[in-house]
Order: sequence, then structure tokens, then C-alpha cells
Amino acid sequence: MLAPLGVAILAAAGVAAMYQIFVRTTVGQLGDTAAMRGGDVEHPRVVEVLSRTLNGTTLVSLVAVCLAAVTIGVLRKRIDLAVAATVLVLGANGSCQLLKMRLERPDLDGLAMPNSFPSGHTAAAASVAAALILVLPQAIRGMVTMIGAGYVTIIAIATVWAEWHRPSDTIAAVLLVLAWSAFAAFGVRLLRSRRPVEPERHSRVGTALLLIVFVVAGAAGVLGLATVLLSERVMPDLVSGRFAFLTGSAGIVAAVAGAFLIWVRLTSGDRPATAPAKAVRRRTKEAASDYPN
Repeated sequence: MLAPLGVAILAAAGVAAMYQIFVRTTVGQLGDTAAMRGGDVEHPRVVEVLSRTLNGTTLVSLVAVCLAAVTIGVLRKRIDLAVAATVLVLGANGSCQLLKMRLERPDLDGLAMPNSFPSGHTAAAASVAAALILVLPQAIRGMVTMIGAGYVTIIAIATVWAEWHRPSDTIAAVLLVLAWSAFAAFGVRLLRSRRPVEPERHSRVGTALLLIVFVVAGAAGVLGLATVLLSERVMPDLVSGRFAFLTGSAGIVAAVAGAFLIWVRLTSGDRPATAPAKAVRRRTKEAASDYPN
């Protein structure tokens, strides 16, 4: 019951930590900006994928997917999931825009750019993907999780490549969506706390793949970040802009993989028990009552 609430608090704390480190400090801003400005990708295929993903992500398409998620919840007779998906999307995107307008960004890297923390594009894509995962049946949830994680990763990296956002903007957006997703899951579990539920199996292949990606990309991101910060602080020109961009991309990949890994586990275990399962449970209790201690 309390696990989703704990995840929500930790994810929100992660957003605050990202802001303090990469927006409020000079070395954080310099490393973050170096990653953004190092995305001079020249491979035509990569450029095509990033451009098409950005151009195809419109407000209309995201609203359509969000409405589809709510409709799926209603058709499954899970009004609680439909409401939770709505709260998730509206809360994540509303708070993202509010933070972007209210948070200050001191000019510590010399670019005098307005605040872009957190990324609205990434928050919109991640919230819609999370809403779909929440309302879809368990049988296809694993596949949708992998597709959603891949899509959000491309969107986040593409915004950095286009120099719309820095890596910290996109990672903070993913954490913000995770916080709202966990809060929505907490609400669903709270409503069903007195109702029997059936255990659900996780997709072992999907879970293992997300875990591997999280560990490998996370390790690469941490080591790369340490090198970039060392270059900015102590040894200028130690690494190239391309290296900084790849480091930021590795951090984004790790953040998305970790967030979706947590989310797919939080969405399990909320399926109401079917009539046969309830009957079996009732007969078991009746049989136990026939043999007093």
C-alpha cells in the first residue's frame, strides 16, 4: 500500500536534487550545457529518426493517446484506472509547466537562456506512455512498456540534440512523471484496499532487459559525468562535446529504463479477483471453519 507513496516522494526529491545540482551550481550548468551543445550528430539515419520523432510528437497526437487510455479504462470497467490515468497526465504536465514558469535559472554558463527545467516534451510523452501502461491488461503491458520506454528515450534525446533542453531537463521530467504515476497508483490501491486482488506475473524478459539497460547505461552515465565535470572544473578540453552529449544520453537512457521498470511493477497487483477466485477463497474459509482449533 505505501510503496507507491514512497516512490512518489523519492521521485519528487529527485526532481529537486536535479534542480539544485544542474541549475543552481556553476559546474552543474557547465556540464549540462556541454552535453546539450555537443549533440552535433551527422549520421543521416540518426538525424532522420530524431527529426521524425520530434515532428510527429504533437499536442493533438498526445491528447488522442490520452483519450484512448481513458477509453480503455472505461471499456474494461475500471473507472478507477481511467480516473488515475487522467490525474497522472494532467498532474504531470500541469506541474511541469508550473515549475518551468516559476523556477529561476541563474546565468552561470554565460548563455543567458531562459529556464527550460523540466522538459515539457519529455513529460508529455512519458505521462501518456505511463497512462497507457496503467490501463492496459497485464497480458500486453510488458510489450507496451518496452515500446513506451523506447519512445520516451528517443523524444528526450532528440530534445537535447535539437538544443531545446539539457539532459537534466529531460531526466527531471521523467522523475516528475514517475512521481505522479506513483501517486496515481497509490490512489488506486487505496480504493481497492478492502477488495481481494489476484497476483499478477511480471514480464521476466521485459523486466530483465530494462534492468540490464538501467545498470549499463547508469554506470556509463555516472563515469561519463564525473569525467565531464572534471574537464569543466579542473582540466579544460579533457573531453569533447560529443563525449558530453553521449554521457547525457546515457543518463537519459538509464533514467527512463529505471522509471519504467519501477512503474511496471507498481501497476501490477491491482487486478480485482475474478468470481471463481472469490468463490475458491470463500470455500477455503468455510472449510477452515469446520475444523476448530
